[in-house]
Amino acid sequence: MNILIGANGSGKSNFISLFDLLNQMVERNFIFSVKKAGGADTFLYFGQKVTDEIRISLIFGQNAYSCVWVPTADDLLIFANEICYFHDRSYPQPFGLWLGRGHLESELPEKAKEERVARYVLDSLKGWKVYHFHDTSESAHVKKTGDINDNLYLRSDAGNLAAFLYLLQKTSSTHYEVIRDTVRLVAPFFDDFVLRPQPENENKIRLEWSERGSDHPFLAHHLSDGTLRFICLATLLLQPKMPSTILIDEPELGLHPYAINVLASLMRSASKRSQLIVSTQSVTLVNQFEPEDLLVVDRKDHATTIERVDPERLIEWLEDYALGDLWEKNVLGGRP
Repeated sequence: MNILIGANGSGKSNFISLFDLLNQMVERNFIFSVKKAGGADTFLYFGQKVTDEIRISLIFGQNAYSCVWVPTADDLLIFANEICYFHDRSYPQPFGLWLGRGHLESELPEKAKEERVARYVLDSLKGWKVYHFHDTSESAHVKKTGDINDNLYLRSDAGNLAAFLYLLQKTSSTHYEVIRDTVRLVAPFFDDFVLRPQPENENKIRLEWSERGSDHPFLAHHLSDGTLRFICLATLLLQPKMPSTILIDEPELGLHPYAINVLASLMRSASKRSQLIVSTQSVTLVNQFEPEDLLVVDRKDHATTIERVDPERLIEWLEDYALGDLWEKNVLGGRP
């Protein structure tokens, strides 16, 4: 469990957005993502005049991955270097597999077809998923009709929520029922999801639900923003097969304090099956965790620093205050 706390602008969202970009990179959507974000200058610290490269170094288990991105004249980022590694006790030095330089898209997916180390690294990177459930507008994908077979995994914006829940209802009824019952805890009016192929097109499905005491099917846009976000979070954290690492930016957005308490319980349970990295501004959410779960994000000399909380120095404080209260009092840091 890793709960990132810090002031606005400290760098929490930037940290999580790196993993979002890595998600796109391993799907070979790197160029598109850089262009969509506004070009290389968007990612470079104070632009190309100050920063001439971005270095990434990730170590996980017996594997590691590193790359260097440099800007081009047309404001793109290219790979100046890309390497993956394997290391265990039988290797005095890590075995490195050089993937090349000068390419626009990562060579990792192609190398993984023939090189075992590259395949292990790729599988790990693909298992790190970033989720954003902030968009609950009328144009949000989660409210639209989607393909009924789009159910391999829950998408980052829950745009395939109906199809995913439909699959769970058919193949993993126990997990489906736990999700449904958890939603009832924070939305007592909620009875169940109404999941069915569209009558006019059996290959399509949309999110529908019923209220207690009624058999009338309601649509997703009849749910409050907070309730819809909680449904997405409950589905993510209670699904049978979890990504190896889950990253969520400010999951408390729009949630009632009681719903935040239930969310914290779901997060603690999910952290036993998957690594969670969560950024938050919620004192209520922080109150539900332990000092060793927290990472304090600060800006020092125009740079982001991330440091673990020392539980020993908080022992006396925690006799009288909750953890979130200590954050408010600036005992932990991570305040403006």
